[in-house]
Amino acid sequence: MLTLCISSLSSNAQVEFDGHKWEAPYHFSIPNNWTVERFLIPISFAPQISYKGVEDIRFSPGWAKVKSDEYWTYAFLWYLDGTAKTDTKIIAGNLKAYYTGLIAANADSYKVPAGMITPVITAFKKVPNDTGDLETYNGTIEMLDYMQQKPITLNCIVHLRLCPEEKKTIMFYELSPKPLTHKVWSDLNQLWTDFKCKKN
Repeated sequence: MLTLCISSLSSNAQVEFDGHKWEAPYHFSIPNNWTVERFLIPISFAPQISYKGVEDIRFSPGWAKVKSDEYWTYAFLWYLDGTAKTDTKIIAGNLKAYYTGLIAANADSYKVPAGMITPVITAFKKVPNDTGDLETYNGTIEMLDYMQQKPITLNCIVHLRLCPEEKKTIMFYELSPKPLTHKVWSDLNQLWTDFKCKKN
């Protein structure tokens, strides 16, 4: 089990959906030594996020290694049914709910004292669209790093794209505590550059 320690599926859904065996209908590359996790949306630890679909995660090799430049560097894609609306307020609210739930889900495993958990703070703004994006946003997520039990700020880029033939919306999130000028972002950006709505 990856350190993210997500358990998002009900027992019935686990029978129907196996993230290890599920074959994505889109192309989302897996770089060498990166790891993958997939699960259904709605998410059990953040049920207030009202989308339906699949979350598909790519963890950098150093994601859980404190001394690595890649610590907390990863990306996830939401493959959503229909046309999902979003804006800065929705993105900030969704990610606040997501990371609040994620921290709560991991608190026991990492023996995080209850008094150490502070509210997640998210702030996002719309920026000029990246190539192929319907909309592009960036912002920050201030939260408790439950692995080290100290505060961390994740920088985040969010891409919105429609796959009209598939009647799907793609929301793609790139995350790292490193500044956007750091080399780790070239790998994250490449994941999105290589994404295609269809596998072939």
